[in-house]
Amino acid sequence: MTNKKRTAREVADDLRTRVLNEEKQPGETLATIAELATQYDVARETVRAAVTMVASEGLVRSVHRRGVVVQGRVRRRRIRRGQVVTRNPHTGYVFPATHDAGEKWVAHGTPHRSLEAAPEIVATTFGVEVGASVLRRRRVTSPAGEPAFQLVDTWLSPQAVTDAPQVAEPSTGPGGYLDRLEEAGHGPLSWREVTRVRMPSAEEAKLLEIATAMPVFEITMTGYSARNDQPLEVTIKVIPGDRVELVADLVRGESAEWPVSPVTPSEGSRGAGGTTP
Repeated sequence: MTNKKRTAREVADDLRTRVLNEEKQPGETLATIAELATQYDVARETVRAAVTMVASEGLVRSVHRRGVVVQGRVRRRRIRRGQVVTRNPHTGYVFPATHDAGEKWVAHGTPHRSLEAAPEIVATTFGVEVGASVLRRRRVTSPAGEPAFQLVDTWLSPQAVTDAPQVAEPSTGPGGYLDRLEEAGHGPLSWREVTRVRMPSAEEAKLLEIATAMPVFEITMTGYSARNDQPLEVTIKVIPGDRVELVADLVRGESAEWPVSPVTPSEGSRGAGGTTP
């Protein structure tokens, strides 16, 4: 009688234990897919499925020609996303943060600007063809001494570049590109923010040094001109899902005041809209 082969979940459970027991240090290779298949006496497809499970937890990632690499444990932040935009007299506008105030942040690599093919969300917002050349300013940042926390892409519309050419320069001057746009006749700008969860592209995963199996938060902020209500800039922040928790304090409405008001028989017979979770 032959022994029952391990399932992908069983292999994943063992891999998780090995990582948590610090068999290898962050950045070191645990093993290749072929080596793991031999160790567990299973097919490579089973190992790949197991690695995907553990990678989605941020513990490992598969690196081409290296194998399964152990990820460093990251500090998870509890973020309260507010709606108030403030202003620093030296640096310009300050938006609801994705990190603690006063924390020192650094760039990973060199921030750069270039004309890039517009993805669908940018093309639709600016009213251009998907793939059209649009100015993008890109940077990867994190708290000092920590792994990459977020990839930030700011896309500027052709109209924005025409009206405020300095937004395409390496240095946009005091207050940054937003001040240049407002000075060009578009102030005061207004913004709308949308947050969703999705899977990263291969390029995003590489820049953030995460597995493609790790979900990411995508926070998209669109800035609109006061002159004609047209969108001028789209800033997209991509943050690995293991980096943050979004937190909100719930507020009681008038109908939820305590103590509960007594219900008369006539009111109770009318039924109630909604349900209690």
